[in-house]
Parts: sequence; structure tokens; C-alpha cells
Amino acid sequence: MKVENILCMGAGYVGGPTMAVIADRCPGLRVTVCDIDAGRIAQWNSDRLPVYEPGLEEVVRRTRGRNLFFQVLSPEAIAQADLIFVSVNTPTKTYGEGAGMAADLRYWDSSAREILAHATGETVVVEKSTVPVRTAEAIARILRTDGDDRRFQILSTPEFLAEGTAIRDLEQPDRVLIGEEPTPDGRAAAEALKAVYAHWVPPEKILLTNVWSSELSKLVADALLAQRISSINAVTALCEQTQADVGEIARAVGMDARIGPRFLEAGIGFGGSCFRKDILNLAYICEQYGLTPEAAYWKSVVDMNDHQISRFVSLVVDSQFGTVAGKRIAVFGFAFKPHTNDTRDSPAIAVCRRLLEERASLAVTDPQALDNARRDLEGIEGEAVFEPDPYRAAEGAHAIVLITHWPEYRELDYRRVYASMQRPAFIFDGRACLDPEELHEIGFNVYPIGSAPRVRR
Repeated sequence: MKVENILCMGAGYVGGPTMAVIADRCPGLRVTVCDIDAGRIAQWNSDRLPVYEPGLEEVVRRTRGRNLFFQVLSPEAIAQADLIFVSVNTPTKTYGEGAGMAADLRYWDSSAREILAHATGETVVVEKSTVPVRTAEAIARILRTDGDDRRFQILSTPEFLAEGTAIRDLEQPDRVLIGEEPTPDGRAAAEALKAVYAHWVPPEKILLTNVWSSELSKLVADALLAQRISSINAVTALCEQTQADVGEIARAVGMDARIGPRFLEAGIGFGGSCFRKDILNLAYICEQYGLTPEAAYWKSVVDMNDHQISRFVSLVVDSQFGTVAGKRIAVFGFAFKPHTNDTRDSPAIAVCRRLLEERASLAVTDPQALDNARRDLEGIEGEAVFEPDPYRAAEGAHAIVLITHWPEYRELDYRRVYASMQRPAFIFDGRACLDPEELHEIGFNVYPIGSAPRVRR
């Protein structure tokens, strides 16, 4: 089949950047990104995009109005599409069977029914959202109704993007995975999608698998990456007690070719929209197949992450002589990682919630995520102000809690910061990204995660 019109249902952190790069690299294709949220579409058509990602604005500027279009979802957009990416949210269920672990597929279900209602002719439907294994089977049952002469093919091509480097990951991917159904029509659909990516991705990096392997690969990839983070974080408490340094340990073990250095940076814990959700989903799937030890193993990765966040907050409170009530705490960073405005499941949310429960007064700063921070902390009892300038956030503070390792925070004049704070002044470095000896020399009490504190006597 020939692909001329691509539609993406969902204009979020995956759909928007992915379609922008496809439009940029495939100028002969018409790419339309749709969403039911008119406000979000308006943002994509404005000078202030809803997603912050280095390089994204330049790609959108080159393609928007040429062959990239953002619009509210309509029957016409579905009818005109040859190939439809579905990139809608699949959060963890908060209700009913599987609450707290299973993926909530209601948005996927409603998207499939919209496609069924309005698609014409032969249509390829591509799972871009992260879904449980065998979801394609359920989607096929919705789309392939008795007596319908339209032809639908279901593919899986999960995203493997790291926020903060998403444009680079799309332009120079490690691999593009395409899961196909084991039929001649399924292979033809996979080859059509492969031809789109082949405009810029080397053929040896485009992998064809069965659709079930593709769906499960995304969950396993996120679980293994999160496992590495929880593993190195499990070492931090021991390092703090024994004078060892987790950074030196990570460097030493990372030089082992069997292990490698990536995802061995200790910190307060992982966040983002994928890791927790996908691990819990994987654990739930294992439970559904009666694989109880396997489910418990994967769930322990999330348990360790939660423990790390809780341990960090307890360190802050205990080191503040057992109380932070009435004290100003400057929170440096709210996005779950640098170079994004995404705060979904950010450790900052849990840290701020706990500190507010302890009656602290918070001054939250972040280069890109303050609007989302306001939304995430809305309704939580306590005092929180949102300050784009980190120097002003630190004025009068008893302590700084660094949660997101933005490069800007390493470049601050900490003598100036120290001069504006209460005494004694504390820094709790939740990412071990600052120089503890230099800060201690300035006058700070420094608590870097994964190494011994530097305390003023």
C-alpha cells in the first residue's frame, strides 16, 4: 500500500514531537496531529508549544503549515488517513479490576471506535501508546466487525524516547521497532510503515517482529532501565553510612563492559510518565498469568524508588533538628528530569507534598516547569510560592532541596546564595551533582545523596 496521509491521534509528549520529525524528514507526506483538547491544539499552533523539548520548536517551525498540521480531531481527518498513529494516554487504572497496577485503556478503546466510525477503505492503525501485550488483538476485534468490507491492519511501533533528548532520539534512533500481524496483509502494512521511517533511518535499525513481542518490548525496556536506577539508589544509604561515594562506585562498576555506565547515576528516584506505570503494568500482567514471584520482583523496583524518595525527605526533616515547620525550603527543580517541562510522576511532587505536610513553607523554582508545578501542587494544604529565579527562591531559606539536576543549578554563584539564606544553611543534593567540598567551604551543611554529609560544627 502507498502512504500519503498520516494522522496521529494524541498531541502529547510523544505524538507531537514524533509527527514533527516525520513531517520534517518526509516532506512528501501530509501529517496531521489531532487531539480532542482544543486548548492543546491552539498551543501547538502558537509560538509557545505545550511541550518543551530541545530542538522541537525549530522542527515545528520548519514544517507547520507546509506538511504538518495541528487540528481538533474530526471525522474528516480520520477518513482521509492511510495510516493512523494512536498516541493517547494509557495511565495506571485508579478504579475497578487492576486498580493501581493495570493500564487504563479507555482512551485507546474510544480511539479505536472513532476509527471504526469514520475510517474509509484500507487503513493501517499503529499502536504508538505503551500498551499491555496482546492489546492489538483487542483492537482488531473492535475494528474487524462482521459484514464490514473495510480492511484494517494493526501494527505496534512503541516509542523509546528519552525526554530532554527526544528530537535527537527520533532523528538518530537506536532502533525503530515494528510489530506486525503474521499475515501477508500484516507484512505489507509493516513494509509501508518501514518505508516511512526509511526516509532517514538506516534499514538495519528498523526491526520487524511479531506484534506481541513489540508490545512487550516497551514494557521490558522501561523495566530494565528503572531497575538499574533502583539498583544504584539501593547503594546510596550504605555509602552515606560507610564513607563510600556512590559516584565513585558507579564509575568503577560502569567501566565493566558487561555493565556499562548508563543509568547508574544515583539520585532521589526516577519519575516521568513511563517507568512506574510500565513496571506496574508488567507486574500486573505477570500476576494475571499466575507468575507471582516474577510480579513481586518487578514491583520491588517501584518499592525501592518510593523508599528512596521517603528516605530523602526524612533526611531533610531529621537534619533540620527534627522539624521544618515554619521554615522556608527552596526546591530547586520540579520537572522529573532536565530539559523537559514534564512533571508527571516527578519525585518533586512527593517531596513537596511531604514537606508541606510537615508545615514547611516552599519556594519552588524550575526553568521550564513552573506552570505544571502549580497544577501538581494545587489543592495541597500549605504555603508554596513559585519563583522562576533560583536566587530569589533561596532568599531567607533555611535549606535548599535540589531535585532536578538542571545545568543552571551547577552554574549558580553559591556564595551569593549562601549570603541570602538563614543560618545554619543546608543543601540537600538529591542528584549528587554539586561539589560538596566547595559548598562546605562556603559555609553550607551539605547532604549529597550517596556520600557522607559535610556538616559544619
